[in-house]
Amino acid sequence: MSALESAEQLAEQNPESSLQEPDALPPVEPNPAPLPEESGAVSPDDWQLLLVNRWNPLPDGYTFERTKLKYGHSVDSRAYPDLQEMMDDCRAEGLDPVICSSYRTQAKQQELYENKIQQLTEEGYSYENAVTEAGTVVAVPGTSEHQTGLALDIVDASYQILDQGQEDTRVQQWLIEHSWEYGFVLRYPNAKSEITGIIYEPWHYRYVGREAAREMTELGLCLEEYVDWLSAR
Repeated sequence: MSALESAEQLAEQNPESSLQEPDALPPVEPNPAPLPEESGAVSPDDWQLLLVNRWNPLPDGYTFERTKLKYGHSVDSRAYPDLQEMMDDCRAEGLDPVICSSYRTQAKQQELYENKIQQLTEEGYSYENAVTEAGTVVAVPGTSEHQTGLALDIVDASYQILDQGQEDTRVQQWLIEHSWEYGFVLRYPNAKSEITGIIYEPWHYRYVGREAAREMTELGLCLEEYVDWLSAR
């Protein structure tokens, strides 16, 4: 999500412990893949390390089973248990995290992308420059991690603005320190924009699994670097 966009669906002021709605989305055929934790090894081909960026679009026909959350959100069902535990533990510390964006359809991503281009052209950018700039803050449809169901934008209920000030909130400070323990990493860290192709976003978390998140944190690697590191081993 762009730092210049408004956060989506921020009505959740007093979230309950459970993230999940009582009813779930009708399941779709998942991509069968064993959890790497079962063998203790991490492979660059593991489902939770799917690399989606401007150079690596979502695979054609990609599907996964979704778990429906509150307020219209949903995530890949395989990431849901760790997400629930992370949010519960964050709230147990007296904090108030809010999920403001999760899984997006192709149509939703297209809408956000086109809106960003329009906004930039209205600010005086040429169309060509607007397209280039838009792609650094709102992923081109088909290249957004939100379409994988493995990415979430999480904000502090006391500060629901998607800008760099988000990093100073108590929720983000807790998540930056602890999210890896639950298999999540800050996907677009500072000083990595040339590698990720996306501006610094101190609110965008990506599920990669607990072992991968631990290694990425210890090595100081973003997902692109980590996948390359795994492939070279």
